[in-house]
Amino acid sequence: MTNRVSNSVVPLLQYEDMNPEVREFVDARLQSGTRVTNMVKTLLYSMPSFKAMEFYPVRNELQKIIGSRAVYFYCYAISTENECLVCSTYHAKLLRDLEIRFDEFEFTEIEKVLIDYGRGLVNNANSIDASIYDRLREQFSSEEIVLITTVGCKMIASNLFNEALKVDLDEYLFEVEFDKNILPAK
Repeated sequence: MTNRVSNSVVPLLQYEDMNPEVREFVDARLQSGTRVTNMVKTLLYSMPSFKAMEFYPVRNELQKIIGSRAVYFYCYAISTENECLVCSTYHAKLLRDLEIRFDEFEFTEIEKVLIDYGRGLVNNANSIDASIYDRLREQFSSEEIVLITTVGCKMIASNLFNEALKVDLDEYLFEVEFDKNILPAK
């Protein structure tokens, strides 16, 4: 892998500099086969910050309802709309790993409404078109809409965190290519 220059505002927290609670957390993650990403290594300077920003518990609940593909498109749409390199690239990798052939691809109605809703959350949550809410209510219960919105807000928060602190792209993502034109037109 190519060694790149860091532009991060805060250097990645190194294992030897972690307090015992954080080390224990990192060890457990690594033992379970879960990555400790650059965003996580930055957040771990403050365990309360990490806990506040933790994304996967709500994302995993949404995945149980709509599946990985729809969640990944939703998060990808939000991240590309926010122009967050780290999160856009991460979700592009997840979509690529699903081996989707975009030249033979059609979005489901659920994916379309999630993409539209995600873009609306990013661009101006105060003025999301009423038709998007109608489409959400056609597909989802109130409980599910709350979960979808929470995942979207957590994704936006992750985007803002990464961009504000200029968190470096993780090395395993260096070679991932993405094209936000794979999403349906606005």
